[in-house]
Amino acid sequence: MKKRWFFAFVLPGFAGVFCFVLLPFADVVRRSFTTAVTGEFVGFDNYRKIFQNEAFLLAVKNTARFVAVCLPLLIALGLIVALLLSGLGQAQTLKSVFLFPMAVPAATVVLVWQMVFDRHGFLNAYTGQEIDFMGSGLSFWVLVFSYVWRNLGYTVVLWLAGILAIPGDMIEAARVDGAGKIRIFTAIMMPQLKGVFYTITVLSFLNSFKVFREAYLVAGPYPQESMYLLQHLFNNWFAWLELDKMAAAAVCMAAVLLVFIQVLTGLWEEA
Repeated sequence: MKKRWFFAFVLPGFAGVFCFVLLPFADVVRRSFTTAVTGEFVGFDNYRKIFQNEAFLLAVKNTARFVAVCLPLLIALGLIVALLLSGLGQAQTLKSVFLFPMAVPAATVVLVWQMVFDRHGFLNAYTGQEIDFMGSGLSFWVLVFSYVWRNLGYTVVLWLAGILAIPGDMIEAARVDGAGKIRIFTAIMMPQLKGVFYTITVLSFLNSFKVFREAYLVAGPYPQESMYLLQHLFNNWFAWLELDKMAAAAVCMAAVLLVFIQVLTGLWEEA
């Protein structure tokens, strides 16, 4: 009887995932081995083409750099802010404040960035200079700032939820035994926050691939070279109907994401 109820609850969700995720992705895999127009089987020719494509290599390099910079920065800043807030009495009330950036429409955020970082924007007017933020290598750091600002709130909320869930008796007992703040953090708090750490890392990693809207609205489909990401490449290939190369690149990207999450899961289980 229990198995029947189990399948009754699981089956609708599984059917949705199968129809709207697994089947479409299987079709993408099939298309990665065929031509876009005739559907002729070409083997690994599409994969060879994308790895010889300079735009693809540039987008991969920039995306990897973006993830390598943003992921540790976001996780560390979120933890520091959450630790500071956990000592305040109104920590629960402040959660809504930190979630505010996620509620702001992307178009509004882009308008603010344009007013601040434009060649004739507020920042240059304040400093008395005329720095081309969006037309130089600084555009990459503008994108990093935008990503961290928009996603820091939910990271803080997740860290804060984990910190507030730690039993206070454990911390008080450690203090009575003479443990300092650093010892309490490393020996008591971090082991308790391992699950939250894993969740934040995976979500932040996946969200780093969703920063395309801001970059596209600020600089268009062909931005400055340092902020040309995989999302720009996919958008441009789709506009030119180069579906074969886009399918091959999507399969490679999915494989990288799967390997990263599996490696991360293995590291967490061993820890």
